[in-house]
Amino acid sequence: EMLRSLVGSEMCIRDRALPGANCGACGFPGCSGLASAIVENGAPVTSCPIGGAECAEHIAEIMGVNAGTMDKNVAHVLCQGTCENAPNKFDFLEDKTCREKILYHGGDKSCAYGCLGGGDCFDVCEYGAIKMEDGIAHIIKENCVACNKCVEVCPKNIIELVPYEAKTVIECRNKDKGKEAKAVCKTACIGCGICVKNCPENTIKLENNLAKIDYSGCTNCGTCVIKCPTKAIVAEYEVTKPEPVKKEAPKVEKSAEEVRA
Repeated sequence: EMLRSLVGSEMCIRDRALPGANCGACGFPGCSGLASAIVENGAPVTSCPIGGAECAEHIAEIMGVNAGTMDKNVAHVLCQGTCENAPNKFDFLEDKTCREKILYHGGDKSCAYGCLGGGDCFDVCEYGAIKMEDGIAHIIKENCVACNKCVEVCPKNIIELVPYEAKTVIECRNKDKGKEAKAVCKTACIGCGICVKNCPENTIKLENNLAKIDYSGCTNCGTCVIKCPTKAIVAEYEVTKPEPVKKEAPKVEKSAEEVRA
């Protein structure tokens, strides 16, 4: 009787709750694999990134548990190496995928860490969430379902899932020292540490010459965006520089003789 109940729950989750995309973003072999993992091994009911909170609630109802909260993520291309910012070191005679390009001296991009612009991520995205523009990939945030396919296919590992609410992002993966990084891309992070020193929440740190933001503590104040000398840090909101405080000249007290004069 218990076995029948488990099988019934599994089928119900697979056929009625899960979206049926079979994308593997959950880490299991398709929707059927996830349904089995939830019922038999206690996998979280929030495991499906595509279905989101609504899907989690439905699965929780079937399983008779509390869904809890589900943080929404979105893919982000950590590169601003456009044709202008990071020119090619050589040109291919014909169009090639990123995985083909990387076989030739690491690709045609002058920055060894940058987007190759071959469109592998564009080809695997089933949701129209990626566009190729000015030599690099761009994520269309409102279309992204965080399926993770673009993250897995990128040979340069420059696409990352970040919290959907993250509005301040360091769009660079270059781990070279400042001079070398700046030589191959105008907007490279040069590891200067200015953002680290000026972050009022202490949510930025340097790792391997590259700044990293702890999104859990970031308040999107924009200080790091303003201070970054290479504009490697970008914001989805308007950032305005605070007006400089005008210093008043110190008052000089006149002597009694000057007053009489």
